[in-house]
Amino acid sequence: MVDTPYEYGAIAAANSLSDVYAMGGRPFLALNVANLPPDLPPEYSAEILRGGAEKAREAGVVVAGGHTVQDKEPKYGLVVLGFVHPSEMMSKAGARPGDRLLLSKPLGFGTTTTALKQGKAAAEDVEEVIGWMTRLNRDASRLAVEFGVRGATDVTGFSLLGHGCEMAAASGVGLRLRFSRIPFLKNAFRYAEAWIFPGGSHDNKLYFGDQVAFAPEIKEHLQMLLFDAQTSGGLLLAVPPEKSAAMLQAARSQGVPLWEIGEVTEGNGIEVLP
Repeated sequence: MVDTPYEYGAIAAANSLSDVYAMGGRPFLALNVANLPPDLPPEYSAEILRGGAEKAREAGVVVAGGHTVQDKEPKYGLVVLGFVHPSEMMSKAGARPGDRLLLSKPLGFGTTTTALKQGKAAAEDVEEVIGWMTRLNRDASRLAVEFGVRGATDVTGFSLLGHGCEMAAASGVGLRLRFSRIPFLKNAFRYAEAWIFPGGSHDNKLYFGDQVAFAPEIKEHLQMLLFDAQTSGGLLLAVPPEKSAAMLQAARSQGVPLWEIGEVTEGNGIEVLP
């Protein structure tokens, strides 16, 4: 994903923590899981673990140990435990018709990091995507619990549309997205137009494509951006309509990024309008 071991560790930790935040939980303890090559320089291993530890500390989480094994390719993540009151828990099955759909991070992580791997990404674009991937979903989750949100998921490898399809199916509803309202990284459109996508994005379209109906004016490379595999992406929240305006206002006043991108409907699947 990135070239520096510290940022690699921080991104992996933020990604792991999001599973608890997506349920409205407060993480409190984590264990390292690291598969590292025996010939990896020790200072690289140390930086990976430092990146994860400092991101966990930012979240108020104690890293209480973990497990390390040898592997040919470095792999790192956290097992995270958290608390949530049953009456406040969010799930993919909690969306209801009329709910407003809010997203806490922009899209375009997959296409931008793939451009980095191909040596085609501008330095400022790499800095932008790393900034978002290392950002915790803590504050968006806290606001969601405060405003009584019950439908949520985090947007990661299955893309916005893939995780949206899972939410729609679990809740027995449909989703309607407005493409013009969806936030993207600054140069995501440019990389998408050059058809720079990770393999997972193509897999997402193959698997979830028949559950999505696009307006005819949305071009194929723009459609692919909604299938783009994200790492440490944002939360997709289904907010009761009577609370969405107040939640967005609270987010603005507290500096928490949130965008309203659509609504929950009767039916099934996902409709994407311009």
